[in-house]
Amino acid sequence: MTGMGVEAGAHAARSRALAVLRIRGRALAVALLPAAAAVILLAGGSTGHLVGPGWDAARWVVSGVALLVLLAAAGVALVVARARPAVSPTVPVSEDSAPDLYRMVRDLADRLDVPAPSAIALTPDCDSWLEDRTHPPHGPPARTPHDPQAPGGDLSSLGRGHPHRRTAATVLVIGSPFLWWMRVGELRAVLAPVVAGTGPSAHPDIAAARRFVRGLDATVAVASAPGRCALTRTVCAGLGWVARLLLRSCREHAAEMERGVAAAAAERAQAVDYGLRIVAQEQVGLAYAGWDRLLTRVALPAWRMGRWPARLDAGVVAALTELSRRDRLAEGFASRLGERPACDLLEEPGLVDEAASLLAARLFHGGPAEAGPDWAPVAWDDYPEEVVDRKWRSDAARLHRVLDTLDIRDTTGHTAGSGTHGAPGSETDPSAPGPTPDTAPDPAASEAVPDPAAPTLARVLAHLAGPPAPHAENPRAAALAEGLSAELAREEAAAPAARPGSGDVGPGSELWDDAALPLFPLQPPRTPREILADHVTAMVCCAAMDTAGATPGLDWLDGPTLLLDGERAADLTPRVLSLTEDGDPSPLREWLTASGIRPEKPVRLV
Repeated sequence: MTGMGVEAGAHAARSRALAVLRIRGRALAVALLPAAAAVILLAGGSTGHLVGPGWDAARWVVSGVALLVLLAAAGVALVVARARPAVSPTVPVSEDSAPDLYRMVRDLADRLDVPAPSAIALTPDCDSWLEDRTHPPHGPPARTPHDPQAPGGDLSSLGRGHPHRRTAATVLVIGSPFLWWMRVGELRAVLAPVVAGTGPSAHPDIAAARRFVRGLDATVAVASAPGRCALTRTVCAGLGWVARLLLRSCREHAAEMERGVAAAAAERAQAVDYGLRIVAQEQVGLAYAGWDRLLTRVALPAWRMGRWPARLDAGVVAALTELSRRDRLAEGFASRLGERPACDLLEEPGLVDEAASLLAARLFHGGPAEAGPDWAPVAWDDYPEEVVDRKWRSDAARLHRVLDTLDIRDTTGHTAGSGTHGAPGSETDPSAPGPTPDTAPDPAASEAVPDPAAPTLARVLAHLAGPPAPHAENPRAAALAEGLSAELAREEAAAPAARPGSGDVGPGSELWDDAALPLFPLQPPRTPREILADHVTAMVCCAAMDTAGATPGLDWLDGPTLLLDGERAADLTPRVLSLTEDGDPSPLREWLTASGIRPEKPVRLV
């Protein structure tokens, strides 16, 4: 039954591939049709059958049209053949750096009776697939000398030649979180249907159909590139129209072809580790959940601070272990940790993790391709100090800069935006009653008045506290939120642009457009209200650290967290929202008092 299913899927894929190739043949026939008509007219004239002024004019017109059509068809064919199709950005893994992993994949291919992939690469995501890099412009795999100082070391070179049978430039791409969270047997079970796809992929008709479709897709990208002159834009417009027309004609057949390939691969893999595959699929879902939480809650704050965690995959294990401890449904998964992890199949897992972590920062955040002074790696042990503390203090400093810009007056009548930060009482409200002639100013009372522009939590509380607004945000809170959003936008615009990096296909080749980074943004842009709540929370945390001995911490599932007496402060967010959205400072003031935090004391900013 399994053999019949494999044959059915492979037959469906081949039939759809032939349909795609027939479309290519029809396009060629259309391009040759004017030339065929011109040949007929010329032959008729030379034999004396088609003579006369009318036939002579027809011969000239049809011959000219045929020449133009042939030139246009040759140009389109040349661009389709030479355009570089998109290649997924990955971390290549050479055979020298992971001999056990290559051996496992080859053994799996032998069990499935399919050709082995030519190389292995990693993607910083929870997915695995086969990538065809047989298009001519890709050329042979690059071989870069080993650089022990560079992130990833010799990972920039693909697998070297091996006598084992392979498909041509078919790369097995594995999600890097799988290597760290899954056990060896689970990884083999997950990769079985992926590796099985090399069988139908090696069929010449399927390979040719894929090259044609990918070439058309690359041609559309070439025709859509901006920055060309008027004549070139006109030519590219015609080129793009032809490529899109052919793509629309091929779309349904190409999709059905890929479904047939996937069905054949899945059927072929049924006989390999079937029972273990069920358990492994559960681990895939768990790994995806932990990876998503780690990126959005832990990595993203670091990336925004110009730091990139260099051991993201190791952090996945810590996050999922913590999830297993908290979630009763996941308790059974913790017992797996005693088995051999799949990352043991790598010779230098630390270098691989570092390279995958840097690529993840580039894809999900748009960071530079290389480490630098403003884009430095950070270890997990240094994360609370290097990321959490800096983030809170930077946000608090921004909050007070915006307060100064808005020229806010506090409840004592002083101007918060004045330049006399060190002279409390130097400015007075004209409407306030002055000292009477019989009473001299009290120096002690003057010294007790806090500086209205000092970076204190009390200043923020006094500004945001206001009458309840059930249907609208507090006007002062709205103005502060808009000011923070504008300040953040200016800082992001002034940040240096991401530098292009070399890909794994060839030295200096760009695999994606840097203007489109990040390719996979993790979160939608924050609203002004969310930005305001984040900054007020940061100010509260700074006050807690400076006046109550609190410390910054890292929660593997929730990211930066405040530790009071070693315990996580989990009830802070709703109290901050009560202040920022309702203008009610009472819940937050009660929490500050209970925690021993003094809002009137200035905090240290960066």
